[in-house]
Amino acid sequence: MPPRPVLPLWGALVAALVGGPVLDLAFPDVGWWPLAFAGVAIALVSLIGRTAWGALLVGLVFGASFYFTHIVWITRYLGPLPWFGLAGLETLFWALGSIPIALSYRWMPQVLPGVWGRLLALPALIAGLWTARELFMGSWPYTGFPWARLGMSQSESPLASIASWTGVAGLTFLMVFATAAAIEWVRLGRYRDGRTALPTVVAAAVLLLVPAFPTTPAGTMRVGAVQGNGPAGYFDRREAYDVFQSQLDATQPLLDEDLDVLLWPEGGIDADPLQNRSVAVILDRLADRIDAPLLVNGATERDGLVYNTSILWQPEGENPAALHDKRNPVPMGEYVPDRWFFEAIVPDLIGLIQREYTPGTNPPVFDVDGVGVGLAICFDVIYDDVIWEGARDGAEVYMLQTNNADFRDTDENVQQLAFARMRAIETGRSVVNLSTVGTSQVIAPDGSMIDALPAGEAGAMVTEVPLRTGLTPAVVIGAAVKLVLGWGSVLAFMLLGGAHLARRCRADRETTTPAPAGTGVAESV
Repeated sequence: MPPRPVLPLWGALVAALVGGPVLDLAFPDVGWWPLAFAGVAIALVSLIGRTAWGALLVGLVFGASFYFTHIVWITRYLGPLPWFGLAGLETLFWALGSIPIALSYRWMPQVLPGVWGRLLALPALIAGLWTARELFMGSWPYTGFPWARLGMSQSESPLASIASWTGVAGLTFLMVFATAAAIEWVRLGRYRDGRTALPTVVAAAVLLLVPAFPTTPAGTMRVGAVQGNGPAGYFDRREAYDVFQSQLDATQPLLDEDLDVLLWPEGGIDADPLQNRSVAVILDRLADRIDAPLLVNGATERDGLVYNTSILWQPEGENPAALHDKRNPVPMGEYVPDRWFFEAIVPDLIGLIQREYTPGTNPPVFDVDGVGVGLAICFDVIYDDVIWEGARDGAEVYMLQTNNADFRDTDENVQQLAFARMRAIETGRSVVNLSTVGTSQVIAPDGSMIDALPAGEAGAMVTEVPLRTGLTPAVVIGAAVKLVLGWGSVLAFMLLGGAHLARRCRADRETTTPAPAGTGVAESV
């Protein structure tokens, strides 16, 4: 018999409605990280015993209550339509991903009815399916939206160090496993047998006690970082070169500093320095004045295509010295996929997006006077492959350029900062996360803050940033961990479904096969 629901359907719907905001509170700006476990527990308990249709309904309520809360910052400038579109799509995916979780709760106790099947195999499959849902939502459609990954809620918790071993996907898996194992331990009621608590205790011990993987100190780099606080938003009123001038003005206090590199944020140059000679001349003079390379960013056009480009500008020699183009331009923000389709639905909104950025293919790392500098432009920080490629190609520090001007005074910039902090821990590297308008911070390899600039104010900082070498296990095996947890969990669910179906067919045959002749009661007497 399938398990009875822990909650009646109405109770599960109420729990799902509450559980989404509870899970959101684990992320910045609030950042009460233990609530991530409470949110997961509510999501799982509300699915136990549900049919596929019941799981879809409960998943829709939980997904909506979470995503419409978590990314409400989209409405800051763009209004409700993009918010409804993105949050609605993520809600649908969440709900569809809830179905295999609910079916696993129904099938696993029948296929593996023993205690350890309930305490080990079931939590492992539930955690794997949760992680697989995250990975799918983070890659499709149009490069996906890996913004609300459970592991990212732990950037300021003692659990974050696990990410250096397994990546964020592995951290998500362990968090869900520990929660699901605790739920099954309570449901079984085996309190007197201490062995039954082992799965939960071991998972909790791993999460809390495993230190971050150590990387090797390799000196420091003196970085000047400038937050110009110019009119860099999509709808900000500005004249030509206003953003560029704000960066130049905020750079003035650093002109006599001894720097190894001067960093500007995404969009710090509102003209193409590869085509605009006057801008190029000013960059030449600035690099010569401070006698250090510049790491700047602007929109560039090459071969008829437009890119969001990080640019290395040297004080001597031919410039630009190196280019890196954003790998994952934001759909509906920096380009419009299938424009013909979306223009037919919301022509006025789509008409606002005139520039079409092209995805880059060049390496996300610069050689800055012998120091490998890893790069990720704005939302590229949420994509594992960009970060890991930089570390494998020799990055000793990361310099992340972003522009949060379209989301001033919202949770977006601090949520993105949490990604930057987790990337520092995951790779064992320092991160300089620099925004046009804030929040800007220098983050140590252990995730602690070294230096910062206040949001919404022009300013500059000079920081001795630690350099590190050596690759963490997350960088080396992170892709394999995602493959195993993602496709491996899907395969395990399919095998479970096959075993459940075979068991049902066998039971049906046993109940419909007539008894052999000569075995009736009268004849036996």
